[in-house]
Amino acid sequence: MTDRSRSLACALIVAALTLLLIVVTLGCGQTKPSTARASTSQIVPVSVAVAEQRDLPIYLKGLGSVTAFNTVSVRTRVDGQLSEVNFKEGQYVKQGELLAVIDPRPYQVALSQAEAQLFKDQASLRDAQLNYERYKGLLQDSGAMSQQQVDTQKATADQLEGAVRSDQSAVDNAKLNLVYCHITSPISGRIGLRLVDIGNMVHATDTNPLLVITQLQPIAVIFTLPQDDIPEVMQHMQHGTLEVDAYSQDDQTKLSTGKLLTVDNQIDQTTGTVKLKAIFENKDSQLWPNQFVNARLLLETRKNSTVVPAAAIQRGPQGSYVFVVKPDKTVEVRDVTVPFTQNNVSLVASGVQPGEQIVIDGQDKLQSGSKVEPHLVNSHGTGSASSQTPATGAP
Repeated sequence: MTDRSRSLACALIVAALTLLLIVVTLGCGQTKPSTARASTSQIVPVSVAVAEQRDLPIYLKGLGSVTAFNTVSVRTRVDGQLSEVNFKEGQYVKQGELLAVIDPRPYQVALSQAEAQLFKDQASLRDAQLNYERYKGLLQDSGAMSQQQVDTQKATADQLEGAVRSDQSAVDNAKLNLVYCHITSPISGRIGLRLVDIGNMVHATDTNPLLVITQLQPIAVIFTLPQDDIPEVMQHMQHGTLEVDAYSQDDQTKLSTGKLLTVDNQIDQTTGTVKLKAIFENKDSQLWPNQFVNARLLLETRKNSTVVPAAAIQRGPQGSYVFVVKPDKTVEVRDVTVPFTQNNVSLVASGVQPGEQIVIDGQDKLQSGSKVEPHLVNSHGTGSASSQTPATGAP
């Protein structure tokens, strides 16, 4: 074969390959529209929840601290040796219960001395009063006594009466000191750690108390709210007492329920908040002084409200909207009005009716008219007991 023949054969082969490539390319281009059409009719698996109609409580939340309703540092009022301790650390005591005794013997002796002086001065007073009556009679009957002698005797009797009154005060003071030797509980509460041991000398001027009693029932919680919430709180307080719930630090465990007692009279300028005080019966002793809690103030309960999971609410340039699943398993875009959201639940004022299914997961793959495979999620965030396959990424 000549060189010319070989060149012609190569040219024919190249031309054939080029033609084949063009045919293949055109064939692939014709398959793209069908693929695009198939993608628009694809069924999207989504998670849905049913819009509910129920009573929705409205809470205001704030961080609070538990404060003892009363705290008393028990000290002695007299000096002496601590002879008895009648309490145990951590014991609950009632008001008036005997806690400790200071050695009363020195004060008993002082009482006896005061009573003896009182008895002596009372005897002198009786004698002076009798002499005054005699002198006054002699002056009136025979003039055997002068007016000056009568007046002097009257002054003597008055002086002795003053001494008797002073002695009576000394007796009362000695009796009071004997009472102070017996230290009783001024309030009902729980005793802390004992700070002074038996046998020690204690004085009324000591800095440290004998013990500290804290009243735990009832107990108070002081929490803060933003200043913008106070007008609404004051408005609702005019219609009745507001309920306050105390939750643990992780905001998961409800500790106790109480009542709002009062609102502070000034705003903290550094934080823009106002302090509120609530009172709790605390019968189960779940609250302790200086404990941090999360306070929830119940403002009102809105009856027959339409609520949906907060995950269903989408935000767009025109406002909030949701995807509603229609009976033919296509979705519809609905504009909604959401007054507020709390605890992962949104109140819907308009746009959704109770009983309708709302998409709560998978909205990024949807548009109006998209076909979906709904997977119902109950109020606890788990799938219903149906035979449907759970959607990917469902809560």
